[in-house]
Amino acid sequence: MSTVSRAFEAQPAYDDLAAELSGLIAGEPDPIANLANMSALIFQRLPDLNWAGFYLMKKGELVLGPFQGKPACLRIKRGDGVCGTAVARGQPVVVADVHDFPGHIACDEASRSELVVPMLAGGEVAGVLDLDSPSPDRFGESDRDGCAALVAIMMDHLAAYPGALEHLAK
Repeated sequence: MSTVSRAFEAQPAYDDLAAELSGLIAGEPDPIANLANMSALIFQRLPDLNWAGFYLMKKGELVLGPFQGKPACLRIKRGDGVCGTAVARGQPVVVADVHDFPGHIACDEASRSELVVPMLAGGEVAGVLDLDSPSPDRFGESDRDGCAALVAIMMDHLAAYPGALEHLAK
């Protein structure tokens, strides 16, 4: 595991990030605005990232949503790449080296490791949080668990607003 990952793996760092996210989205029902701020927050606060953002499930495939970083792939089919694999499995996927992941989709050739966390709503995948790093083995268990907690905060928040989750799939 990289020293960057080990240095950030402390749970209090994700607790602070969760508190900051909760404050940032409080009272705002619009899912796109909230996802845009969440991607910016993650990109600014987590070290050693070159991409942080969302793909949203629309008509059976992932479509690029709010993000920070270089331009990205527009659409990803279920089961394709790391994001599509996370959708198919319905659980987070951590890849230490994307060059070793069969079917990896290279949107940014500088990316070496990846973490993808599905956004679940009513048992269905509404989208994914996707993080890329230029360092191999950047993401560990606490990153996976911390980002899953951040996604849960967002999904719980959006569930409190009628129609917000359905807006994601349009």
